[in-house]
Amino acid sequence: MAAKKQEKSGPKKRKQIPGTKSETYSSTSKKPKLLDSKPSNPRSNDFKKPSKPFKQREPGLDSEKQVPLSKREGRLRAKELAESRKKKRKRHYNLEQELAHLWEKMRRRNISKEERSKLVSEAVEKMKGKIPEIACSHVSSRVLQTCVKYCSQAEKDAVFEELQPHLLTLACNTYAVHLVTKMLDNASKKQLAGFISSLRGHVASLLRHMVGSVVVEHAYQLGNATQKQELLVELYSTELQLFKDLVSKKEGRLLDIISKLDLQKSSVLRHMTSVIQPILEKGIIDHSIIHRVLIEYFTIAEKFSATDVIKQLSGPLLVRMIHTRDGSRVGMLCVKHGSAKERKKIIKGMKAHVRDIALDQGGSMVLVCLLSVVDDTKLITKVVIHELQENLKDLVLDKNGRRPLLQLLHPNGSRYFTPDDLASLSLSIPSLSNKVESDTQSETKSSEVNRSGEEASGDLEVTVDEANTNDDDLHLVEGGKKDPSIRRQELLVKSGLAERLVDVCTENAGELLRSNFGKEVIYEVATGGDGGILHPILDEKLNALYEAIASLVAEPKSEESKEESKEEHILENFHSSRTIRKLILDCPTFASTLWNKALKGKCELWAQGHSGKVIAAFLESSDPKVHKLAKKELQPLIDGGILKIPETKVASGAKE
Repeated sequence: MAAKKQEKSGPKKRKQIPGTKSETYSSTSKKPKLLDSKPSNPRSNDFKKPSKPFKQREPGLDSEKQVPLSKREGRLRAKELAESRKKKRKRHYNLEQELAHLWEKMRRRNISKEERSKLVSEAVEKMKGKIPEIACSHVSSRVLQTCVKYCSQAEKDAVFEELQPHLLTLACNTYAVHLVTKMLDNASKKQLAGFISSLRGHVASLLRHMVGSVVVEHAYQLGNATQKQELLVELYSTELQLFKDLVSKKEGRLLDIISKLDLQKSSVLRHMTSVIQPILEKGIIDHSIIHRVLIEYFTIAEKFSATDVIKQLSGPLLVRMIHTRDGSRVGMLCVKHGSAKERKKIIKGMKAHVRDIALDQGGSMVLVCLLSVVDDTKLITKVVIHELQENLKDLVLDKNGRRPLLQLLHPNGSRYFTPDDLASLSLSIPSLSNKVESDTQSETKSSEVNRSGEEASGDLEVTVDEANTNDDDLHLVEGGKKDPSIRRQELLVKSGLAERLVDVCTENAGELLRSNFGKEVIYEVATGGDGGILHPILDEKLNALYEAIASLVAEPKSEESKEESKEEHILENFHSSRTIRKLILDCPTFASTLWNKALKGKCELWAQGHSGKVIAAFLESSDPKVHKLAKKELQPLIDGGILKIPETKVASGAKE
């Protein structure tokens, strides 16, 4: 209580620390001011000079002479700097206004080229010396982009020369990145090579940047094979980052580089992991250069590393990267080697995007892999098959969209899939391929392999001979446990897709037969699919399809029909005539329906041109009933030279 009273009665004193400079001042004084300043209140007259000299705060330095300034001079200098900044801002604002005014004129559509060229030259002249600053402005950067689009080559070179020292900085700017990509599009080979060389040592850091990664991807797309290699090898190893001349164009694959330079696999793996992990964590996986790095990473990754990457990619993230060739292959590897939980995430991530994925070249191959590998047919039917059914006609007529349908109708058909597509479907991760085989043999054995996964790191190359010892082993490597025929039956027939597909073919028979891509789907449907999977369940609907095609063939050959339909008769069209010919050769039921409903008694009318090949197919058929059906009417046409048919075909038909 006594202490509290003493505090109230006496003035508050600051706590003193022995040995400090504040001991020399009066406890009642405020914070000390500079000695030459005027006192702000009467009490400051009691302020006495300390016994020890006090080190004054320097008010400023003369930028030219580097000598201390007095407080008054410092204030004047600060005022001058403020005024200069104000004037600079005003000049910049005025320049922006002038450029915006020119921009409104030059971007009009009804302006002549000469007038636009004058306006562009005027704007470039005004921006000269300030282009890097203008490129970062959200207003005037658009003016600069328009100028680069329409200016002359000499002006483009001048702009590029001024921007070149700042390109790496501008590459990470939200507004300037558009200008940088446009400059790269218009750059000469020498300028592009110089820019790619300037990226050396910065590729990994730029790929971790949302904006900077766009510039690296753009340069990667524009570069030739050697320049692409230059950007890639930096992500493989620190040695390759420091000594880029170690790698030539011939060593394109990471495995070849490791074997030639005798690099340590563990060191390369650590470096690539440090590069890839931050990129995956930030979700910057849209670029093809990253997809290429991931493919190479899987060739050397150990089981734990590869599994970790697959877990990170499984889900909606994977949908964003399957639009490129390498991204599609990464997606297929994730489907093959992912667990049931990860496959479920991948399929659910495709929800509401199946149509767009199917229409994409790379995405369609991922769907093909899903339909060939995943055993959870109920989930695939719910997410994938139902969305395919909703857009069936568009998919059938599309080059890429038909692929998942053809995979179910005729799996891995060399007629419909290129060798590169089939090679992509057979890819596997070396360190995980053994795991897949053990999974299919026994679930207990699989758990034991997973526990000791790090003990066996896997070979650098896929042991193809071991994987392909027999057909069953090949299927095991692909990752599915269910019998392929059962899976195919559940996805195509039991899901209702086949029935809907036959209906679409019947309703649009003429359009599909004349289509370069639709003709293949309608052919597979009409023949019942590989192994006759559509028989006998859908025989009635297939007969309706045969009737629809026959009714189109039965239409009269006249000029009026051509003018009304504005298209060729079904037998005179290049695509449809060849498809109908193949159906006659491969489907006796269709051949019989077509003959009886459309061609009987009319063969002489169609004996020449594309339609002549269709008529001749009846004699080329391997089925004796079809051959016998048409021989009586066609033989006189052959004897009279009206219908031409190869002698070998006639001989083979006669023997039968």
